[in-house]
Amino acid sequence: MLKLPRNVWILTASLSLFMSLSIFIIFLGGIIGESLSPIKTLSTLPVALLVVGTASSILPIGKLMIRFGRRSVFLSVCLYTLIIISLAIIALQIESFALFCLTTFLFGITTATMNQFRFAALESVDKALSATAVSAVLVGGLVSAFLGPELATLGQHLLATEFVGSFVLLTGCFVLAFALLWHYQAPKITQHEQQTSSRSLTTIIKQRVFIIAMSSATVGYIVMSYLMTATPISLHVIDGFSLEQTKFVIQSHVIAMFLPSLFTPLIVKLLGVSRMMITGVLLYFICIGIALAGHTIDHYWIALILLGLGWNFLFIGGTSLLPRSYHNNEKYKVQALNDFLIFSLQATASLSAGWFVFNFGWEGVLLSVIPLLIVQLILLLWWLKAKV
Repeated sequence: MLKLPRNVWILTASLSLFMSLSIFIIFLGGIIGESLSPIKTLSTLPVALLVVGTASSILPIGKLMIRFGRRSVFLSVCLYTLIIISLAIIALQIESFALFCLTTFLFGITTATMNQFRFAALESVDKALSATAVSAVLVGGLVSAFLGPELATLGQHLLATEFVGSFVLLTGCFVLAFALLWHYQAPKITQHEQQTSSRSLTTIIKQRVFIIAMSSATVGYIVMSYLMTATPISLHVIDGFSLEQTKFVIQSHVIAMFLPSLFTPLIVKLLGVSRMMITGVLLYFICIGIALAGHTIDHYWIALILLGLGWNFLFIGGTSLLPRSYHNNEKYKVQALNDFLIFSLQATASLSAGWFVFNFGWEGVLLSVIPLLIVQLILLLWWLKAKV
């Protein structure tokens, strides 16, 4: 990893700051939603709308990057995010659930832009280093695992209105991100890349490699987001554990999501990408088994760590496979389609998390993802057999 280009490390540091917003909202969104919402089952709506906003923004962000380049979009979104943070502060001060939901939806533009960092990293290296570049950028998530929840708790009582101080502290992330991304140099879009591909998207998505890449990243994200969105509600609101204990579980989960990225090249060398993704699905099954075994803090903690590990193996595996499905002049449309599918389905999962946890309990949430994991395991075994 140390031999990767400067661009990759700028993207790594920037992702840590951008992702702090995502972790911040996932950590606080349901808790703030529970205090502002007139209907308790809508408590996780702010978190779900973050994902909906992300899914809605992916295609427009992709088009903006084609027209203006990655660097210009990255810098503009930093400034945009500072404005939306101000709206969130106003929502808290006037106790408006509707306005708070609108702001988390608008934060989707920020997270959609953040998800382009991994593709920007891929463009800075040879294809042989794809998995290494993606994992290097995702290492930035380790910082966000601490930074997002810490900003949330440090600012909780900093000002008169609860959590307003947290959002004030969050602005510092995007001021710093702007300064970092100012030094990012995006590779120029060649004339060949601007040419329209002769292959249709239908032809591209019928490829086995695209199906496996997309489904692995999608299932990884759906299950992770669904369970992580429900966790603060189940842990803090329903089971009564403290905000500090909830923060510890979420932080441990996010660390587990990104810590394996330090060792991805070794993992890929030992297992191969296909077996790494199969291992990710098996970790999800073990996570569910442990979470079903009890409601102690240890059960939540271990389960959420395994959830993070499983996500890492599936998401990095899927992302590193994706470039095998497209030619260079097809990358923007295929990347945009891939992320649109991932986050549209993730949005559905996040929207249903609050309803499920309040109506069927933590156990109902856990059991509902098992059929999806079985299907993904079958797909991965089919892919592995086809390669042998």
